[in-house]
Amino acid sequence: MALSLNAAKKLLIFLGKSLLALLKSVVFAFIPKSRKNIAGETILITGSGSGLGRLLALKFAQLGSVVVLWDINQEGNEETCRMVRETGASRVYAYTCDCSRREEVYRVADQVKREVGDVSILVNNAGIVTGKKFLNCPDELMEKSFDVNFKAHLWTYKAFLPAMIAKKHGHLVCISSSAGLVGVNGLADYCASKFAAFGFAESVFVETFVQQQKGIKTTIVCPFFIKTGMFEGCTTGCPLLLPILEPEYAARKILDGILQEKLYVYIPRSLYLIMFFKSILPLRMLLLMADYLGIFYSMDNFSGPKKKD
Repeated sequence: MALSLNAAKKLLIFLGKSLLALLKSVVFAFIPKSRKNIAGETILITGSGSGLGRLLALKFAQLGSVVVLWDINQEGNEETCRMVRETGASRVYAYTCDCSRREEVYRVADQVKREVGDVSILVNNAGIVTGKKFLNCPDELMEKSFDVNFKAHLWTYKAFLPAMIAKKHGHLVCISSSAGLVGVNGLADYCASKFAAFGFAESVFVETFVQQQKGIKTTIVCPFFIKTGMFEGCTTGCPLLLPILEPEYAARKILDGILQEKLYVYIPRSLYLIMFFKSILPLRMLLLMADYLGIFYSMDNFSGPKKKD
């Protein structure tokens, strides 16, 4: 009898909390959450030497943040640093770092802690793409994809998360991809690395939740192809539902998601619908939908980043 009462009590508590959570979600669907103030926060962005990382650095700086830039491309990273300073930001620091190398990540992380201080918002943005069919992709390139797109997240979390936990304040941002949600023809190694990054970030979020580390926030970003040059030549079969994203638009949406402390940010919003369909539709219908959206052929004309003369 006592067991039945405890089970009933547990069920009622679950239903009550679930109802409150649902009502809260509905309210925030119509009334956006207020954006948090990040003035004075120290933000570290990997892959900041160009593209999305550079845009995010500029946007964070405009909000009064201390910006730490990491990129393997020293020239590009210094250019980002100069552009950030031109916005009036006085505290911006550029470090050359190969995020695929664990020892180098730890070494440069220690340097940042000494010279700048603890990082409060970590944006794992660095990424590479081979754009080759699985059997045509050299082993070393596949390993490099995992080292940059996924393993680097392990090392940066290990380096900066302990201080966030100690201070009960921090935000972990994983720039995954729509290719971290669905498999894409011609992107086997990239998809695998982005699925891994997504799963890792989600798992660490669950760990912090279970351990009641409420001051540690997580945002996982999954954008479709962005016109940064990384996916040069990629196409979409349905621009209305699945457009190739403008970099400024993508950066703005990502920043909004971070400032509103959203766990998931899918860009465009049609990705939420696509993921819902993936969960419920028969396989044949999913394949027909992928064909209609042009996902099967999106990499056919891929040329990759243009090399500078």
